[in-house]
Amino acid sequence: MVKLIVGSKGSGKTKRLVEMVRKSADTSKGNVICIEKGDARRYDLNYKIRLINIEEYKISGVPAYYGFIAGLMAGNYDITEIYGDATFRILCGKDGKDFEALARFVERLSALVKGMDLDIILTVSCDASDLPDSLREYCI
Repeated sequence: MVKLIVGSKGSGKTKRLVEMVRKSADTSKGNVICIEKGDARRYDLNYKIRLINIEEYKISGVPAYYGFIAGLMAGNYDITEIYGDATFRILCGKDGKDFEALARFVERLSALVKGMDLDIILTVSCDASDLPDSLREYCI
């Protein structure tokens, strides 16, 4: 299942994400992955969590990010949670907010994980009221 943590800049999205990642590390019976833009969380997270700095792989845009996540899943069937921070910055660049691209990305991920015991939780920096109606069901 795909879930979105939505809020404006400085609203605590990343803090909430880190708390969820830490809890998953303690309770998960599989592998937990955290995708970040940069390596600021390197010392904040348990060694059990696979922390990925997406910048090291030069990933940007919907097709590349989707393919990266699909590749992670193909390479490791034991993944139970994938957490992703800075979704808009990965999909659209530093200042971009393409809601249509986000909607396509979330729809493709939802189809990918349908019927699987896998959660993908992403942070999205915007007001919840700015989201298209199709994405509101994914908000937590």
